[in-house]
Amino acid sequence: MKAAVKVRPEPGGTELLEVDTPIPGPNDALIRMDATSICGTDMHIYNWDLWARQHIKTPRIYGHEFSGTIVEAGKNVDYLQEGDSVSGECHVYCGHCHQCKMGNAHICENMTAFGVDTDGIFCEYQALPAQNLWVNDPKIPVEYLSLQDPLGNAVNTVFSAGDITGKNVVVLGCGPIGLLSITVAKAAGAAQVIAVGHSNKYRMDLARKVGADIVFGKEDDVIKEVKSLTDGIGADAVFEITGNPNAVIEGIHMARAGGTLALLGIFNEPVTLNLTDDIVFKCMDIKGIYGRKIWDTWITTNGLLKSKKLNLDPIITHKYKFNDILKGMETMASGNSGKIVLTF
Repeated sequence: MKAAVKVRPEPGGTELLEVDTPIPGPNDALIRMDATSICGTDMHIYNWDLWARQHIKTPRIYGHEFSGTIVEAGKNVDYLQEGDSVSGECHVYCGHCHQCKMGNAHICENMTAFGVDTDGIFCEYQALPAQNLWVNDPKIPVEYLSLQDPLGNAVNTVFSAGDITGKNVVVLGCGPIGLLSITVAKAAGAAQVIAVGHSNKYRMDLARKVGADIVFGKEDDVIKEVKSLTDGIGADAVFEITGNPNAVIEGIHMARAGGTLALLGIFNEPVTLNLTDDIVFKCMDIKGIYGRKIWDTWITTNGLLKSKKLNLDPIITHKYKFNDILKGMETMASGNSGKIVLTF
């Protein structure tokens, strides 16, 4: 089968190779890939940044966002059938640690991730743990189904603030998950969705297309503008997607007293906060978001997809055949894209 393999520990370092088709174990299912999408994590691996150097062992087939069809189920798997359309939760949980027993499998103490710790899905076939597979509604387009992992990140982030119906919310970051967060917030009934980008005009324009009521950039006094748009009160919820320490501080000042700041971004350096004035005295509710709740977030995400209230088409800016994956990587690296979907 064909597979995109990180063969060399260097920027790029990826080749499309012929490799053996995997054999599923007794608790696995063999999946024929129908569509995959490129994630920010994949770009870390492709660019070979500090995170990738610390976490990836080459050679490695990477990728973890997909929609596929089961072609074979392991002998112990009686709840999946050949022909089922499936997507996958990339965080492989043990099921027996303290967190898993508490229903917190998304922060399993023995977590591994396919596409990072084990081979991923940038290939024609992959054998994955059956426990990590979600059976799709075949009426939903495969391009949308391949987005359920990053869409789930957005769903988990937005709904961490509770009921946002009629509320004012701010999304910090207009990258793919920021864009997905905008459409989730709109579908959830937010009164006003304010998006904050930086200098990437392409993605800020996408934020408008996907439904942001107003979009600000680096030249704007965003704290002042958000206060003005909320009658001086501040936003009910702020969703931080960028991983920029300055965005955290600005987000706190954009939020109203008693508001929520949800942090999905990954930070490469510490953040210094005035905890007394900005958190304690404001009664701020700060949420740390990691991945998707298993399987709560998937249920909500699936319901939103079925509702057809999500505006996903503007977010999928490029579609390539899998053979053109390196072109897709370069397009993603340019910053002038939303989500990039590869079909087989």
